Amino acid sequence: MNAVLAAQHADESIVMEGMNRANSNGRAVDAYFSADVETDGPIPGPYSILSFGLVYAGVFDGSRFTQPENYAQTFYRELKPISEEFQSDALRVNGLDRNRLLKEGASPDSAMAEARRWIEGIAGSAKPVLVAYPLSFDWSWLYWYFVRFTGASPFNHSLCFDIKTAFAVKAGIPIAEAGKSKLLPSLRPRGKHTHHALEDAIEQAEIFANVFQWEGTRGGTP
Repeated sequence: MNAVLAAQHADESIVMEGMNRANSNGRAVDAYFSADVETDGPIPGPYSILSFGLVYAGVFDGSRFTQPENYAQTFYRELKPISEEFQSDALRVNGLDRNRLLKEGASPDSAMAEARRWIEGIAGSAKPVLVAYPLSFDWSWLYWYFVRFTGASPFNHSLCFDIKTAFAVKAGIPIAEAGKSKLLPSLRPRGKHTHHALEDAIEQAEIFANVFQWEGTRGGTP
């Protein structure tokens, strides 16, 4: 068994362990998926997702959080744009070649169906939960795309976790002061934010695990 397969097997075992704990105590279990999208504008429909990345980020049964040994279980696609509208500033940020994606990008129908099967396959009987920092942008895009191109979202209409809110609550600070720049060094990821959807999803999964397990410092800005 090679290293990649071994890592995937280990993470699958973690998910199964969480589900077994849930089944034994009659409680549901969350299976978390960190997500990042790169787009050519501010809202779905008039504008398009150009790429998105997902990574399995851990499992929680209500009493114990278990993070994966690594972040090897991932999903990444670059998509064909769905409209003619785009904003040049958005393309400068993500560095994606929209003209290339018009020719070579995956169709949203097939990509979203594949992503949904991948998420549901890893989660099994656990409930898939979307994780992001902040949540609102990535959630709105992925929810719209899943419903538009597959008929439903694997995250239903509300199975989501906003890392920014969790950090604000645990740190005892307003949401307006809970940007990533305010994270304690111990909560920060090892990698840098690159605007590559998969790399940023992995970076975000590391932050999620750190914040989820952090006891907090309520009472002031970290």
